Amino acid sequence: MLNVGALREGYVLDHIKAGKAMTIYHDLQLDKLDCTVAIIKNARSNKMGKKDILKVECDPATLDLDVLGFIDHNITVNIIKGEKIVEKKVLHLPKEIKNIIRCKNPRCITSIEQELDQIFLLTDEKKEIYRCKYCEEEYKGHKKVR
Repeated sequence: MLNVGALREGYVLDHIKAGKAMTIYHDLQLDKLDCTVAIIKNARSNKMGKKDILKVECDPATLDLDVLGFIDHNITVNIIKGEKIVEKKVLHLPKEIKNIIRCKNPRCITSIEQELDQIFLLTDEKKEIYRCKYCEEEYKGHKKVR
């Protein structure tokens, strides 16, 4: 039996699609933080069959949950304080994402001005369509392009 200790303060990211924990680890840039991270891959789940779980012991203000909502808004986020779950956060598609995906339009100002932030706005929540703030180029889905 696998036993991972309780967190004093941080997050438990649950219901991650099996095999996606390392992708999320890198997308949240957890490798750049000085914190404890437990990655559980292919855990049994009645709801999903198999799932991944990330336990992150850090200051709750450290993680960008908007990025997580873009990656997979079905992930469950449990906020831990004093070794207890104090809040369960439901993720939503963010209205705006910054520097997560890049505009594919070669004539977009972001292709020329490298210092300019790549900003996409959610224009169709049902179809999960984002459009570049500058040129209106459409982006659909959750495939990250950095």
